[in-house]
Amino acid sequence: QIQLVESGGGLVQPGGSLRLSCVASGSIFSIYLMGWYRQVPGKQRELVATMVSGGDRTYADSVKGRFTISRDNAKKTVDLQMNSLKPAVPAVYYCSSTGVLASTIAAEEADYWGQGTQVTVSS
Repeated sequence: QIQLVESGGGLVQPGGSLRLSCVASGSIFSIYLMGWYRQVPGKQRELVATMVSGGDRTYADSVKGRFTISRDNAKKTVDLQMNSLKPAVPAVYYCSSTGVLASTIAAEEADYWGQGTQVTVSS
């Protein structure tokens, strides 16, 4: 069974930093894309940052220059370093994996989401 488990959320003051981590567990051969999305109550889930296995990164305009995504293909982890955090409504950050190929015969690629971890930026 393939799962994504996030960690690192919490309460941080404006201007502070927080690091989110996500690990994909299970019999996984490869993962094409890993990333982070966030959602606030009443709004759609939005992209924060993604990174493909080859190294290309994509960021939301609102986080460019402040957030950094990194991943370890061998360990099947993806991290999000968030700096200069701005006051905001509490958001749940979700880890996402796209194009996950299991280490089983005739496996087909699938997508997975983590359960989410809440981030609150407030004084």
